[in-house]
Amino acid sequence: MTYWGLRDELSRAHKLRRSYYELLRDGLDEYIIDYALTESYKNFKEKNIPYPFVEKRELKPKARLPNTEYEAQNSFLIIFMEDLIPDLHKKYIRFFDVNKTLKSNLLQTDSLSLDDEFDRSQKYIESAHFFNFLKMLLPIDYALLIQRDSATKSKDRYAVTHFHVKIDWPIADAAEDLARSLRYISKDLYEKGDKYAEDIQRKFFEYYGMPLTVGGRRTAAAVAAQYLKRIPCISTIYVGSSESRYLLKVCEQGISKIVLMKFTENEVAQISGINNFNLDEFKKNYVVLEDETDLICIFKTSYAHTAHARYPEDGKLREINPDLYWITVDAQQILPKPGVWEFPPINANIIYA
Repeated sequence: MTYWGLRDELSRAHKLRRSYYELLRDGLDEYIIDYALTESYKNFKEKNIPYPFVEKRELKPKARLPNTEYEAQNSFLIIFMEDLIPDLHKKYIRFFDVNKTLKSNLLQTDSLSLDDEFDRSQKYIESAHFFNFLKMLLPIDYALLIQRDSATKSKDRYAVTHFHVKIDWPIADAAEDLARSLRYISKDLYEKGDKYAEDIQRKFFEYYGMPLTVGGRRTAAAVAAQYLKRIPCISTIYVGSSESRYLLKVCEQGISKIVLMKFTENEVAQISGINNFNLDEFKKNYVVLEDETDLICIFKTSYAHTAHARYPEDGKLREINPDLYWITVDAQQILPKPGVWEFPPINANIIYA
């Protein structure tokens, strides 16, 4: 079951918008990966702190994460909409005139310094200065909202329309909504008792690839992803956490975690050989950093929902079993460096090797 229109169900105008959105998202992916991972790594190095690489076990379903928060890790939350969020949703996704990306509003934020030559067009993705503008806003608490500009009717334009966006939908309501859609309850979260409600909320976080004890931004990301199913368009959520050290992406394609992973020279040589690359070619297009004797690449784990986390084929109510997995590893890939044009991701079984 999908909450967004499949491509074959769209008008030609909306098919074009879908293609444009996906093209813009490809570019946004590359920038955010670089900001979340490579720039964070450099932050650690500048402070002479060893970079806390994500362990392979942390990428497995139901993995427990360390509880340490790292100040040098870039943290952020971005919501990128294919369309725009109607005003009726402002009760729970709080975007108002006071947090529009206007110069007068931005000057109220102590972390920003803007001169008198503020360029209004830089909030649009097509602007040459967009990523500079985005980088300036990313450290601000809460979420950034990127959506279609309602003022431009002649063509589809996307902009950072709001900053400091709060997600105020209760976690219990989000878990109840998911459980109802998966037929684990008929109406109310507590209709089968407190223990059952607790299990549902625990599985809610697992559904979005998170442990129960996640912090504020990741909780907001999961809640926002569930709430935005009310809007019949594609949405993409990016979240970086000072605790998790990975980039979590939630979109219509599923859930993925992207990390920096180090390999020895021998491991890189083996991966290169299996994929018919010479070693220099692999290093040039896939190695983003070098750490003493190790070579560092960008590694992506994609997850799929199991039958227990999908609508039941018979549509009947069912009982939740907390022991059953709701997500499983679907794909593992070494990604090309941001900016590389001709080389694709490489499939690599790393987590369970």
